Amino acid sequence: MTDPHFATVRRHTRSSRIAIGCGLLLVLAIPTMPFWASSGHIRWVVELGCFIAIAQMWNLLAGYGGMVSVGQQAFIGVGGYALFVLVTLFGIDPFLAVPLSVVVPALVAAPAYMLLRRLDGPYFAIGTWVLAEVLRLITSNIAAVNAGSGMTLKAIGKYSAYQREIGLTLLVALLLLLTLGGTYLLLRSRLGLALTAMRDDAVAASSQGVDVGRMRFSIYLLAAVGTGLAGAIYFMAQLRISPTSGFDPYWSSICIFIVMVGGIGRLEGPIIGAILYFFATRLFGQYGSAYLVVLGLVTLIVAIRAPNGLWGLMLQVRQWPWFPTGYILDKRGK
Repeated sequence: MTDPHFATVRRHTRSSRIAIGCGLLLVLAIPTMPFWASSGHIRWVVELGCFIAIAQMWNLLAGYGGMVSVGQQAFIGVGGYALFVLVTLFGIDPFLAVPLSVVVPALVAAPAYMLLRRLDGPYFAIGTWVLAEVLRLITSNIAAVNAGSGMTLKAIGKYSAYQREIGLTLLVALLLLLTLGGTYLLLRSRLGLALTAMRDDAVAASSQGVDVGRMRFSIYLLAAVGTGLAGAIYFMAQLRISPTSGFDPYWSSICIFIVMVGGIGRLEGPIIGAILYFFATRLFGQYGSAYLVVLGLVTLIVAIRAPNGLWGLMLQVRQWPWFPTGYILDKRGK
């Protein structure tokens, strides 16, 4: 006989199993694109994958760590320049240099956080922007990296276009597995529970034994490494980097738009926001500054009328979570 007061707890739903399965299939299909897709479509997927990864790292930083950054372009530029320096000045193979380049963002993020952790709220945000600008100015005055003229990835010329596409698609698939899959596994772990508690109420989490300072440092470091890896892959596909492109403040605007419109504090939000942003740029980018104003207004309207973003609106219509990170109470007793 079924006890009406009995309930079970689940970690997955039918929708999440379908979403995770489809997501894995899509990621695994990316490396096969050179065999059947055009070069233009491959460039689109590489760019979209980088947008999703960068936005997911910003979401981890702001949506869970409570640290709103307007200077994540610092690590995009550092990751990109690390790749070009390793290849051009040290003669390392470009595809081997990509994973090695994440060391530099980590080395920059660790001491930077020691300074930024003393700031809070808007002061922290301004501090991240100052860090990015300082790195841009320093890079613009280093002769070894051609100062403001930027660098070109000439060493990639030893590979054919077909070989480059195979390498890039493999790197993008790995990037998505590390940033999306890694974040998902992190949030479903004990550390993820502590991180969610810290997001909801840092004081209460601290009173329950969560080391808030250490958690924020770890999240800041992880976000810097993930962002730097995405920056290295993005500029490897572009074959060129300069201080104005690598440390462009527009990168932070992209992150804010994607996460705020998609839904902050949820894994699904940056995916939806990145897809929306990507296709919006393809359809309306020709309108220049007017198009950017529209994007800003859309962000403002969504922030006011739908604080949980488009994903939050979708959940109001139907409770179909894609990547549940908590426990789901099943009231249907056995």
